[in-house]
Amino acid sequence: MSDNTDIGAGTTTGTGTGTEPQTRSGKQTGKQTAIETGIALDRIAEAARVIDPVFLNSPQYIEEQLCARLGRRVLTKVETLNPLRSFKGRGADYIVRSLARDATVVCASTGGNFGQAIAYAARSHGLSATVFVPADMSRVKLKRLADLGADVHPVPDARHAGPAAEAFAAAEPSRVLVVDGRDAAINEGAGSIGVELLRVGDFDTVVLPLGDGALITGVARWIKAHSPDVRIIGVGAAAAPAMLHSWRAGHVVATPRSSAFAAGIAINEPHPDAVRRVRALVDDIVLVEDAELATAMRLAAETIGVLLEPAGAAGLAAIAHHDIPGDVVATVLTGGNADLDAFPGWTPR
Repeated sequence: MSDNTDIGAGTTTGTGTGTEPQTRSGKQTGKQTAIETGIALDRIAEAARVIDPVFLNSPQYIEEQLCARLGRRVLTKVETLNPLRSFKGRGADYIVRSLARDATVVCASTGGNFGQAIAYAARSHGLSATVFVPADMSRVKLKRLADLGADVHPVPDARHAGPAAEAFAAAEPSRVLVVDGRDAAINEGAGSIGVELLRVGDFDTVVLPLGDGALITGVARWIKAHSPDVRIIGVGAAAAPAMLHSWRAGHVVATPRSSAFAAGIAINEPHPDAVRRVRALVDDIVLVEDAELATAMRLAAETIGVLLEPAGAAGLAAIAHHDIPGDVVATVLTGGNADLDAFPGWTPR
């Protein structure tokens, strides 16, 4: 998809429903943010109540060994201890529970975790799922998709997955296309992470992996409304900088990825809605190299005892290799579907 229309710029804070909280300047900006993003606070709050409990209230804590290694205070939230080993179940469950019972849910999933989440949610709610994936997807994720009952359609590469899913969904009225990065309900489900983070509070910056933008914009929407001074920083893969280029330009800038190492955040072309939301809610974006992601994976294994996939370690990689502001920084460990065949001889030292 190509869209050269200017999508807007700047960070806006506040709430879109109920009483508008004010920034320190006293300016009420929440309704403007709701219009710009389509992400509603009341639906985030609802998601935090109704999503399958297996995905809610994941552990979040300060791990002293990790802090010592990074030389700063870091609050980590672990989103890998659920049946999908990723945060994606939140948004998938929230959008799928609203669909008709005879629907077939159709999606593209270039990284694999979103497809697994849709398959899991569809099965949980008595629906079927069809998922289009790149043929070079890791064997771990392909097997998990099949085990979850998805009808899996491999396509030549990541660029073909979205158009193939769209064409398939359009062929039958009972097929419902869901798009990660486009459909606000997915962002609102992911925003439940922001609800949980603020129960701990007392952090200055949140650093989150940035692929299609559903996670970071859902979380940012809630946090910017309730703690507007907190900075939101996205972490992209240096090998796939499409979202960074789009965020800077104000319109979609397609940029082929040079590596799929961090497949979960290695997108070629963000959705225009995702670019608009990221520009409205995210304060800064940094990029990390594949080697830095691998180092962060090892760091997580050695200190927290969690084996992450590369994209899941993006927040830690950014904190380790960039000058992230704030006395206390929060990050989310977003995925643990690592294919160990891709890391021969990889074990924690």
